[in-house]
Amino acid sequence: MFGFGVNSVLSDDIAIDLGTANTLVHVAGKGVVIDEPSVVALRSRGGVREVLAVGQTAKMMLGRTPESIETIRPLRDGVIADFVATEEMLRQFIGRTKSMLGFVRPRILICVPAGATPVERRAVYETAVSAGARKVFLIEEPVAAAIGAGLPVDEPMGSMVVDIGGGTTDIAVLSLGGVVQSRSLRCAGNAMDEAIIRYVRRNHQLLIGEPNAERIKVEAGSASREVNGQAAEVFIRGRDMRLGKPKTVVLGPKDIAEALEQPIEEIAEFLQRAIEDLPPEISSDVISRGMYLSGGGAKLSKLDAEIERRIGIKCFIPEKPENCVIDGSAEIMRTLKQREHLLIKP
Repeated sequence: MFGFGVNSVLSDDIAIDLGTANTLVHVAGKGVVIDEPSVVALRSRGGVREVLAVGQTAKMMLGRTPESIETIRPLRDGVIADFVATEEMLRQFIGRTKSMLGFVRPRILICVPAGATPVERRAVYETAVSAGARKVFLIEEPVAAAIGAGLPVDEPMGSMVVDIGGGTTDIAVLSLGGVVQSRSLRCAGNAMDEAIIRYVRRNHQLLIGEPNAERIKVEAGSASREVNGQAAEVFIRGRDMRLGKPKTVVLGPKDIAEALEQPIEEIAEFLQRAIEDLPPEISSDVISRGMYLSGGGAKLSKLDAEIERRIGIKCFIPEKPENCVIDGSAEIMRTLKQREHLLIKP
């Protein structure tokens, strides 16, 4: 179907978790060598766009650039929104691995959201080929996450993983080494950031940017309004909408939980519908064994308990949920012949 050459045994393989928020790159035998924000800084001169920076350097420029420079996230909702910027970002990330691989053009496995359309998959595939890949394979993010989380996907019972990234919440249910169901919801970490921005604007008449909202979510974010023990608080500085002057407000976990009510409810309803659509035996397995949460969004405080409260199914979080997709991708790349059936066509 996909074909494997004699070079399969060489350690020139790269796995890429091409995420809306962050991109992680794993090189065979070296581990994760790049973990940087999916951000590109561009300068426009006479109608020509020139890439100034990618990754962490570009993210530091967000909201701080003059008119001639723009900082963009080339991926939106888990798919490519800006082809040129994505290709350059991939090219630079792959270029950084060249010193480890010599002059070999690598084989690359890239993760895509479960709900990516054939057109979107093809765009990812062609971008990777343009960026210097010898051969490109695609895998659905939640399938990689399930393997990365160590779920017994080859056993005759249903295993469910929920991968909450920046742009999408993806689910996959696997049994006997195959995918029973996979689907995607375009509501995840970025939607939570936007919900915080709206809440602060509505309740405190304060304008804040995306980086500030993300910091609030990380430092004091909570999915539950119930606070036990010492609650973390976060100071936010922004511009007062009425007076136009700087203003500082303090938010606690209860405030953040109120702000995140809508996106969390949307995710819970999505999971509920997915479980209802499963075959009875598989849904029984999931209900009795629980589901695993992966991705950076899984690190939101009390999210597991809140989802369990809303849909009645136990949730588990692996030790490093943000690394499940890249770890699973690396494992699939290592055992490509055995896992070939899990790959999807570009």
